[in-house]
Amino acid sequence: LLFISCLGDCKLHTSCGIQKCTTDFVSFTSHLNTALEDFDLEFCKALRAYSVCTYRNSKVCRGNLVYHSAVLGISDLMTQRNCTKTGPTSSTNSEMTQDPCNYSGHTEAREHQRGEKTPPPTYLFCGLFGDPHLRTFKDRFQTCKVEGAWPLIDNKYLSVQVTNVPVVPGSSATATNKITIIFKSYQDCTDQKVYQAMTDDLPAAFVDGTTSGGDENTRSLHIVEKVNGKYIEMHARYIGTTVYIRQLGHYLTLAIRMPQELVMAFEESQDLQLCVNGCPSTERIDPSGHLPLPVMGKLLPWGAASHPQSGYTLETATTKCHEKMLVKDIYFYSCVFDLLTTGDDNFTAAAHSALQDVEALHPSKERWHIFPRSGDDGVGRDSKFFVSLGLLCLILVAYL
Repeated sequence: LLFISCLGDCKLHTSCGIQKCTTDFVSFTSHLNTALEDFDLEFCKALRAYSVCTYRNSKVCRGNLVYHSAVLGISDLMTQRNCTKTGPTSSTNSEMTQDPCNYSGHTEAREHQRGEKTPPPTYLFCGLFGDPHLRTFKDRFQTCKVEGAWPLIDNKYLSVQVTNVPVVPGSSATATNKITIIFKSYQDCTDQKVYQAMTDDLPAAFVDGTTSGGDENTRSLHIVEKVNGKYIEMHARYIGTTVYIRQLGHYLTLAIRMPQELVMAFEESQDLQLCVNGCPSTERIDPSGHLPLPVMGKLLPWGAASHPQSGYTLETATTKCHEKMLVKDIYFYSCVFDLLTTGDDNFTAAAHSALQDVEALHPSKERWHIFPRSGDDGVGRDSKFFVSLGLLCLILVAYL
């Protein structure tokens, strides 16, 4: 093979690891016999291992002619042997079998190196929707004002910023109309990629026009359009992270799942992260930790004249939300709250979609539903939540 014959020349490029890649490939294939039944299977495994190794060295070997010769040779041989680009690889050690741009592979490699079984990585969930309602990585539920631009996430790997604007004239109620996400450069897996969505502009591509980061074959970072202009997903395999963004009505929602160890990889100066620490107390609409809702089944004590923006009574808002959500959890209550506050039916769809995103991304099924309670956390299971009508009046009048 032409690209194998250049072994000696590789020594001139000490920073390039192509010599080691080629030597391993020769070692994997030297004992193979074309007459054997499993020759093609084993040869393809060796080629895939060779391909992974060259990709790992793509940056440091960029100006190396031997490297480029090897890459072309691998491609030709894979075509000749009908090898798939994905599948098992040959290996004499753990490093060769691990995809450097697959987060789950990183944890397996650490497990192998330590020689002991380690627990699987812990994943965390954060979501923002509606008026706006925030579910933090700690599963705490808050309703906030946060008008303007605010950071949801800001760590070593990822930055997410949202911009919230007023929903109802004369009210402090806000909703999200812009989302900016920065996937930071990471080894050979991806260059920095910036994504930006705005109301009526939910693109299925990054700002630079691309739909993926890094090598297109490895798909370490890519965007998938689910509903044209209304719903996209971003999958970042190299950091084990998934992001959902939707437009419902005039506003955007966001849901994200990310490994805990990466969520916590931030400097002390990056502590203002709504997904990590929640909204500042001065921005909370529910300052005591409780979403302000009346006892279900009774009408609001004021008439349409005292709350003209909504057009909903407690009874009609409850009925509307119950059409989408049968379980009276915090998402149901958020739906009722948003209808009473804004009168915008799209907030019903936003609450319902937010719950669907939780069910798709949250790792713990028993924590999908959050039920309000009167404790300090503002959340709990199997507990009732009642606020006096008089207190509700004072809260909503102050809010509106």
